[in-house]
Amino acid sequence: MSGTGEQHLSSVLASVRDEGRAALIGYFPAGYPTVERGVAAAVAMAEGGCDVIEIGLPYSDPVLDGPVIQNADVVALRGGVRIADVIRTVRDVHAATGVPVLCMTYWNPVDRYGPERFAAELAAAGGAGCILPDLPVEESAEWRKAAEGHGLATVFVVAPSSRDDRLATVTAAASGFVYAASVMGVTGARTAVGSGAADLVRRTQAVTDLPVCVGLGVSTAEQAAEVAAFADGVIVGTAFVKRLDESGEDTTAGPAGLRALAADLARGVRAGR
Repeated sequence: MSGTGEQHLSSVLASVRDEGRAALIGYFPAGYPTVERGVAAAVAMAEGGCDVIEIGLPYSDPVLDGPVIQNADVVALRGGVRIADVIRTVRDVHAATGVPVLCMTYWNPVDRYGPERFAAELAAAGGAGCILPDLPVEESAEWRKAAEGHGLATVFVVAPSSRDDRLATVTAAASGFVYAASVMGVTGARTAVGSGAADLVRRTQAVTDLPVCVGLGVSTAEQAAEVAAFADGVIVGTAFVKRLDESGEDTTAGPAGLRALAADLARGVRAGR
């Protein structure tokens, strides 16, 4: 794929839009339960139908994540996962699938590693960009300079509580797409998608031409279809981690289950419009 990671991501999202559907974006934490199995999991998700993959950088204080992903982070960290393993995961998943691969990370590890160094290594691995849920736009200049210099997208998160003027400020600094949190609270599968999600997407689309993708709570094909009816993308994370957990130590059943879940969610996304 020629061009930058951000250009690749934008091209894929534009192609999906031209098909008249929303994108399916799948999240999986690096190093869970091992680096190798994490790579296999994310590859299976792309093979099953995920248009874009997010690789999580495990963090010791994941305040925005629910218990399933918190547990996965703990296991990965106890296993010794390092930023080099996260970069390797991005590289291996991108090389195996060709889909855009982003890193989702809290700001502290990137700040300590060095924003320029992190951006350079992520870009060299074929990464498409970063999702930074806890980095305020007002404090993001150093990262955005590094990201732009290496052709990476910077995805910010907006929430139902975000006022219209705040949405305009955040989206003006963003690139790639905008991550719309469907509910206030932590990540995790829910029985229903937040009622404010459609309104948040509408308000965000009113101030930006970037795709607006919804995450937090989507776990079934029915929910994916519901969100795909109004959003440009549907983001699923916890459901994939739970599906792998259900397979136990079976290294064949794990990827097969993730591939099947991705295929089911992809059908849901396509049924949304």
